[in-house]
Amino acid sequence: MKISKTLLLVISLIAATCFLQAKAAGVYCSNPYSRCYRRYIQCPEECPSTTAMNSNNKVCYADCDRPTCKSQCRMRKPNCNRPGSACYDPRFIGGDGIVFYFHGKSNEEFSLVSDSDLQINGRFIGHRPAGRARDFTWIQALGFLFNSHKFSLEAAKTATWDNEIDHLRFAFDGQELSVPEETLSTWYSPNKDIKIERVTTRNSVIVTIKDKAEIMVNVVPVTKEDDRIHSYKVPSDDCFAHLEVQFRFFNLSPNVDGILGRTYKPDFQNPAKPGVAMPVVGGEDSFKTSSLLSNDCKTCIYSESQIDSVKSEMEYAALDCTRGASSGYGIVCRK
Repeated sequence: MKISKTLLLVISLIAATCFLQAKAAGVYCSNPYSRCYRRYIQCPEECPSTTAMNSNNKVCYADCDRPTCKSQCRMRKPNCNRPGSACYDPRFIGGDGIVFYFHGKSNEEFSLVSDSDLQINGRFIGHRPAGRARDFTWIQALGFLFNSHKFSLEAAKTATWDNEIDHLRFAFDGQELSVPEETLSTWYSPNKDIKIERVTTRNSVIVTIKDKAEIMVNVVPVTKEDDRIHSYKVPSDDCFAHLEVQFRFFNLSPNVDGILGRTYKPDFQNPAKPGVAMPVVGGEDSFKTSSLLSNDCKTCIYSESQIDSVKSEMEYAALDCTRGASSGYGIVCRK
């Protein structure tokens, strides 16, 4: 059977196209507010996938907000030395790149980020050894308010640390969630406005709130080495399992507030003293909330009524006046 030169050429072109498409994996920037909107950013050859990790446990990452619109290989876990991070006891790196500490108080909640359509709180745990003037604290849980929903994740209390046990707990609108303990297993909310994805089998996830934020989270204990170096004097019945977190935000308003959120304001002047080994920032009374899922701090600007108002305007704008007087809304349409 003879194959014409034309057919061979077509087959070769198809094969070449398929090879190039397979090689050219990347990220499409679909957020209209990002700098690289509608751009397709190709992944590097050494990490061609955004989900499957390479031999160095890295994946392709494209920041659609960077003006260069380029991708890079990175870990899918929090980087405690980069902006947007909150780790250790607790050490923050603001959106302005400045390092600062906020100690808060043990067993109390504080506003980390407060914007008109997003509220993120942190619950602090810790203890105060005899002779100390303040608590040693760590972030044990995060609470999120958005789109009239409430979501929380926390590190479960444990006396001793075991890497073979998952210490993460999740809840959405008051219901506990179960995310299968498998690498890359994923849970979506009913409206798909929030996604939880396991980076590893246990104790590490990425939470994505659609068009608002991406949060990389690890659960870690206070180790014996940490205890020795910092003289925490951790009790025998609690290893203070806590969160290491790195946030990436989309569409924050210029009015955003909160311990971390305010550092993303264009005109923010960080009170952290430069050149100090541990620049501590105060303001506990300004950021304290009554619970993990409350927006009642003095500087909180999140408002569910504002979100409901926007929803109502969108619903009314989409009314169908072709199906009778009310179409189920109890409103009379007039020309």
